[in-house]
Amino acid sequence: MQLLRVLGFIHGNMLLLSSTLGTGILFVSPKGVLKYSSLNIPVSLSIWAGCGLMNMMQALCLAELATTFPVSGAPYYFLKRSFGSSVAFLCLWIQLFGHFLGIGALCLLIASNLVQLFYSGCPAPEFPKKCLSLAVLWSFGILNARGIKTVAQFQTISSLMKMAVLCFISLTGIVLLVIGKKENISRFENALDAELPDASQIADAVLQVNYSYLGASLLINIAGEIKSPTDTITRSVISGLSIVTLLYLLTNISYLAVLTPQEIISSDSIAVTWMDRVFPSAQWVLSLGISASLVTSGSSGILSASRIFYCASQNGQLPVIYSMLNDHHSPVVAVILITILSSIAIIASDLIYLVKYVTLGASCVNLLNVIGLLKLRYQKPDLPRPYKVWLPVIFGSIASSVFLIFMPVIQSPNIEHVYQVVFLFCGFLCYWLQAHLNGHAVCFDTITCYCQLFFNVSPSEDQDKLIPS
Repeated sequence: MQLLRVLGFIHGNMLLLSSTLGTGILFVSPKGVLKYSSLNIPVSLSIWAGCGLMNMMQALCLAELATTFPVSGAPYYFLKRSFGSSVAFLCLWIQLFGHFLGIGALCLLIASNLVQLFYSGCPAPEFPKKCLSLAVLWSFGILNARGIKTVAQFQTISSLMKMAVLCFISLTGIVLLVIGKKENISRFENALDAELPDASQIADAVLQVNYSYLGASLLINIAGEIKSPTDTITRSVISGLSIVTLLYLLTNISYLAVLTPQEIISSDSIAVTWMDRVFPSAQWVLSLGISASLVTSGSSGILSASRIFYCASQNGQLPVIYSMLNDHHSPVVAVILITILSSIAIIASDLIYLVKYVTLGASCVNLLNVIGLLKLRYQKPDLPRPYKVWLPVIFGSIASSVFLIFMPVIQSPNIEHVYQVVFLFCGFLCYWLQAHLNGHAVCFDTITCYCQLFFNVSPSEDQDKLIPS
């Protein structure tokens, strides 16, 4: 039994769009980018365009890994093969926290936006928000347990809804600029007079934009379920991220045509504030549409995380039960674990604020993947590579990762960077504990057998058979 290769180019594109488009552009990133750009509109828009190119370069580097090793959880598998078990486990540790905290934060954001519709003029209470968050989260879990085909069909609908919302915002802004009302054009007239941000502020702004591109690596993590991964992954990355970058630029221009930079920075939900200014009588409709379009974003996170757990389980760094599949060819136990951990993050919602502490680690993982790619080219030049990324793209990806990791630390050191290092060090401690427990794994065999019967799952085929030696 193994994961099924059922996703083609269309579903691959829809999954990429659904996982990338979402909370960043509608709620969070534009205000952060403007803030760290010193309210400089040209710099802000340049950062959005540059980050689109940077994320495409990183995704294309990962696409070479995924087409060379076409397995689910390909980045984890590659790190274990290139740098050993300790580095691979550290990657798993970072992504474990990043995924369940991120999924929990997303579910809380969706629930807050929906509940707030019934409490206009006053803040919504926490209890209904958390209850709705948990209901949304477990719906995602049930959806993922039904298999990749069900998830892909659902995400296709979500992608179309998100693109409809962003196209509506973008086209409205373009129309307002073409009409030429003074209040809409005036914000761009003296844009070049604003002060320029320093290098540390640019790095912080780039990190804000990268939040809007978090789903760009989804196809890499599900490479084992994609038909013709060589063609599908590369074509989907190029076309999907090009669409995303264009939509992000047009949406930001529309925001700036309607709202001043100060209004954007002070807004908690930029899309809703924009709607309140342009179509005040229809604000409730857009708020509902935004929330409905975001509902499936958490499903992409569970899908991606469960495949990483699946790969780690097959490689002996998690219990074998997490790589067993149900009748729908889904690692249902891994899905349940992620859903439970995300539920804990929602209930103890203060944990959500720990998401920022995994940013450094996530950038380090991307840097290790690209360095490993260079290392593999040097050590195994004859290894079959269905897709080979251009060498300057690799060096550009390394340079951007190094800039994001070290520039904030050098120019603005603070206590949060110490917390990030401590977080990484805890990962090594857990690796030592995991290696110690593996030596006494016999006592867990009985538990695994009972879990296998309870969840009705079967062992999966070894992924090593699917890749070149």
